[in-house]
Amino acid sequence: MTNFNSTYLSDQELRSLPFRKIGDGVLIDKTVNVVGLENVSIGNNVRVDAFSMIVATGQVEIGSNIHISAHSYLAGRGGIVLEDFANVSSGVRIYSVSDDYSGGSMTNATIPEEFKKISMGRVVLERHVIVGSGSIILPGVHVTEGCAIGALSLVNQSTDPWGVYAGIPVLRLRDRSRALLSLETKFLGRAK
Repeated sequence: MTNFNSTYLSDQELRSLPFRKIGDGVLIDKTVNVVGLENVSIGNNVRVDAFSMIVATGQVEIGSNIHISAHSYLAGRGGIVLEDFANVSSGVRIYSVSDDYSGGSMTNATIPEEFKKISMGRVVLERHVIVGSGSIILPGVHVTEGCAIGALSLVNQSTDPWGVYAGIPVLRLRDRSRALLSLETKFLGRAK
């Protein structure tokens, strides 16, 4: 039997790191790798689980009451914004930058920019977005408020609010309930 308890950095350890901003109630597992701490801002009540990686060669803004589950990867060169109450399930990949796969240019990190054709665009996950395990979000995508993305989906286009999306590439399957907005009001009222 394995002890599955995570070991999170202490508040003192977090505050000693050069984050652009760090809020209260932040839990980051000691196995998380963050590149470019000075480009990362984190709100209150955020948890980043084991073996996740945040590459913040551009601005990465993580709001409040957010969970980034284990083995997730955020490539932030083009910018990433996670608004309040967003949820990134395990194994999600968010790319704000990508190589061109057409064969018209070279690819990979060892090749100088002049030989590559990069696609770059800020990725935004608005309030109350949930992204299912193993999903991939591509550069420039804006997942609007209240959307749920099904597991193992490819998000290559922006969404309309309050929808349930899934597939490769994603399609809107149905509307998502807004009942959680009244729960948010109760939650925030309780927190005062």
